[in-house]
Amino acid sequence: MAALLIEVPPKQKKPLIRRIRPDQSQSLRRAIQFSFLLLNIWIGAAFFLWVRQYEGAGPQGWQRPAGVEGWLPIAGMMNTKYFLQTGTIPAVHPAAMFLFLTFAGLSLFLRKAFCGWLCPVGTISELLWKLGRDTFRRNWTLPRWLDIPLRSLKYILMGLFLYAVGSMSAEAIAAFLYSPYGIVADVKMLNFFRYLSTGAAITIGIFIVASVFVRNFWCRYLCPYGALMGLVALLSPLRIRRNEARCIDCAKCAKACPAGLPVDKLIQIRSAECLGCMECVAACPAEDCLGMSAPASKGWIDPRWIAATIVLVFLGVTGTARWTGHWNSPIPDAMYQRLVPQSEELGHP
Repeated sequence: MAALLIEVPPKQKKPLIRRIRPDQSQSLRRAIQFSFLLLNIWIGAAFFLWVRQYEGAGPQGWQRPAGVEGWLPIAGMMNTKYFLQTGTIPAVHPAAMFLFLTFAGLSLFLRKAFCGWLCPVGTISELLWKLGRDTFRRNWTLPRWLDIPLRSLKYILMGLFLYAVGSMSAEAIAAFLYSPYGIVADVKMLNFFRYLSTGAAITIGIFIVASVFVRNFWCRYLCPYGALMGLVALLSPLRIRRNEARCIDCAKCAKACPAGLPVDKLIQIRSAECLGCMECVAACPAEDCLGMSAPASKGWIDPRWIAATIVLVFLGVTGTARWTGHWNSPIPDAMYQRLVPQSEELGHP
């Protein structure tokens, strides 16, 4: 018997209604990214010179930039727990707590805005994978059987850090922060990079090379801070949403997504991997098809509003901490004079 052939009509291609307004999200995001990167470079240089003056090998008169505590997320979590338990802001590394709460708050309301708009490591990682894409005309994606287990590593690391902080009492946190090790924890961090071991240098080199070929290698697989921000972002009311009626199924949004999310197949993006970077929105050629919005909202959120909110929240929180006297650690110069030169010898309490 002859097989019955049924002709399936080809899928109708939707007409493209091109965008009228030029996308501004990426120019605004890059401006904030590079401003924050330059700020961190300045903080790092000022902190290095501050340390060198106590080591007797640098110019005098440098003040410790409290912003360096943004690189101490564990101290930020410790201080936050201490504050919640006691109602008192710790005097040592208080800026770490304010910066941690700023970044977590931005992730809560604006997706992973810290990772996608502010994080200097994320900015460098993005530059590396875009360099790889421009050089080799593509980035590589790890197979699913390897990608999923590797992504779990950052959550395992995050869980270990949360367990370590969560298991500490307020008294134990205070004892750690006021110990010699806790006071110069930032100097210890700097010394790690100043005196890199061969193994650490090779490891960092592998991460850099991998980031050229795989989008956001460190952020995707190993960053515990990004993992925490992603979980916080799951509670965010904002989502990237797709208007099916306007979508022409070009898949440009999915190709542009740094997290490799199937934006072209979903109505809204709920994943903890979404950076809120709006690269997908910038790549979409259709008018009123893709954007960031809140539930029940009839329109898209203007990226200028997102950029302004990030800047105002960051400046507002850090400015408030300065104004209330909870930004700089009130450690006497004499103590720094004694502890900084000994920082390499100080062990964990």
